Amino acid sequence: MPVKDIEQALEKQVKPVVDKAMQNFLGVSISDIESDISDALKKNPLLEVAVNTNLPYKEAKKAFKKAYITHLLRMNFGNVSEVARISGVDRRSIHRLISDLKIKVDNFRKELFRADYLKKVEVQNIIEQTLDQYKNIIRPEKLRAMYEHAPEISADIVKHLPESPMTLKEAEEFFDRKYLKIKLKENNGNISRTAKKIGLRFETLFRKIKKLGINVKNIDK
Repeated sequence: MPVKDIEQALEKQVKPVVDKAMQNFLGVSISDIESDISDALKKNPLLEVAVNTNLPYKEAKKAFKKAYITHLLRMNFGNVSEVARISGVDRRSIHRLISDLKIKVDNFRKELFRADYLKKVEVQNIIEQTLDQYKNIIRPEKLRAMYEHAPEISADIVKHLPESPMTLKEAEEFFDRKYLKIKLKENNGNISRTAKKIGLRFETLFRKIKKLGINVKNIDK
């Protein structure tokens, strides 16, 4: 799920849900709570596959690809055919990736809960963990009401989260763009230095930058 989609959903649809819940159960809307919940949702692996920029390029991409395939398998109970359909590649390629990345598919086939239930649980955990941080600030009876209604709040939030899984090709492009922009920014747009730091040949990195249309002089664009 692209970060842009998540951010738009959080701002336009999820934020009002959280604000309404706070008004109803806390009697006041606290921007810090809304921000903490939004930040946690952005980082949650059930909603987005993380990009680890602390690793060299090839290791980071392998880790990302493993997380991407694992995410799809978990959301589809280990159904390889469904993962192949969503990712836009054939079943044989998925089986090869599963083998190469050492993913244990049987673990996901044993899971008893639907994907939407898993998301609700994750979102509920985020809400409760966020509220835990405000125990010394908000009156206990107010917090208790919010805790008690966390399941329905999380269900409402999940309804507004975009369900648009990326194909494998889109996911790899998403990884390349995010990873390379971060590493280029760390090296002030210097392609040669960045290539050395991430373990790629200059020519390889240059081709990727050109293909992705990354402007090294204005990386934030």
